[in-house]
Amino acid sequence: MRSRDLTVGIFLIAGVILFACAIFLISSQHGAFAPHFDIYTELGDLDGLTKGAKVQVAGLGAGEVADIAIPKVPGTPFRIRLRIDDRFHALVRTDSFVTIATQGVVGDKFLLIHPGTARNAEASAGSTLPGKDAVSMDDLMTGGAALLSEVKSTMATTRQKVDKALDVATTTANNANDVIVGVKEGRGTVGMFLRDQATARRVRQSIQDAHEASASLNRASQQAGQIVTDIQARNLGQKADEAISNAQSATQNLKASSEQIRGTVSTTLGPNEQGVDAATSVRQSLANVNEATENVADDTEALKSNFFLRGFFKKRGYYNLAHIPPDQYRKSKAFSSSRNRREWLQAEDLFAAGPKGDEVLTASGKKRIDRAVAEWRDFLGGPPLIIEGYSAAADPADRLADSRKRAAVVRDYVRRRLHLDPQSVAVEALGDQPPVGLGKDKWDGICLVLLAAS
Repeated sequence: MRSRDLTVGIFLIAGVILFACAIFLISSQHGAFAPHFDIYTELGDLDGLTKGAKVQVAGLGAGEVADIAIPKVPGTPFRIRLRIDDRFHALVRTDSFVTIATQGVVGDKFLLIHPGTARNAEASAGSTLPGKDAVSMDDLMTGGAALLSEVKSTMATTRQKVDKALDVATTTANNANDVIVGVKEGRGTVGMFLRDQATARRVRQSIQDAHEASASLNRASQQAGQIVTDIQARNLGQKADEAISNAQSATQNLKASSEQIRGTVSTTLGPNEQGVDAATSVRQSLANVNEATENVADDTEALKSNFFLRGFFKKRGYYNLAHIPPDQYRKSKAFSSSRNRREWLQAEDLFAAGPKGDEVLTASGKKRIDRAVAEWRDFLGGPPLIIEGYSAAADPADRLADSRKRAAVVRDYVRRRLHLDPQSVAVEALGDQPPVGLGKDKWDGICLVLLAAS
């Protein structure tokens, strides 16, 4: 009897030990005995998130949702307590934020903590990280419908502008063609000069007559001189009369030749059939050509700024942020969108005075830029990278000039460092005022902006 009781007791003790080991192993697997810390976040819409849901830090399982506090009044966010493995504490920084993610397309919901940056301190236990609500399918459908409507309207406007540009170009080409054809056919003063052989012969004959008249005058003058000399020497009156007669004849020939030249020039440069003289006609033709050239240039610039043709011109090097004023850049939703990746760097951490008095990047400044773009390496070369320059100089003109110089210095370094295509890196000088909606009223330094893929 005692032996059987001993056997039962041994089995009971072994069962309890095995059960305790199983509990310990399961708890260890779920991190129940691992060091952890609690942190909070607030979300307006849980989107199916429940207590016990997984928590990931940078895509790796790091804890679970420990508690969800339901708000007492509408409009107040849900307060969520997260229990995080202490090994991930170094990745959770004060600038980290929390979003709701889905495993696969229709999988379970979990919380994703985005790692912060090295320049910010670790988030202390019990602190609250900002949360960003998930975008619902209804919002996506509504936004898609609005986008399609805007695209349709833009296409209609673009088609109207293209048609107008084609009409202007066609009209300009026709006008230029009419002018050229008219000149070739001999219409107008210019055409007459080019095509009318009779007029050309008259002009040449008039010039030849003028030369002959000048030669006759020279000969008459020589003869008159000889006659005067002869008269003075020999007192020959008859020779003097002949010399005077020759001089009168030469003068009449010269007068007739001058009248003929004047008539030819007046006929050539006189008004045409419409009453427009040669000088006015030539000036009007040149004015028409200049106006046509300006119209074509304006239409080309309009096509460069168009939404659908902008990529075409950008691939050929025509896209340049230098044509976008700072005020227009600040108001553009494309550049101030929260989807863009931004890295704010202060001037005192990047620049120092160079040997010529200008600002140059320091060794520590280059390291700061390298760390800032390290996380973007997989995206660089695709979406455009914009270097925003800022300056806190007292004079507005100095602020704009300094901000442009700083942006250019950083742009040149990033191009050389990362071997980027020059067309994918641009600069924008913004003085000391960043775009609205970014939580910064003033800045002195640089902001690296990686545009979100459209």
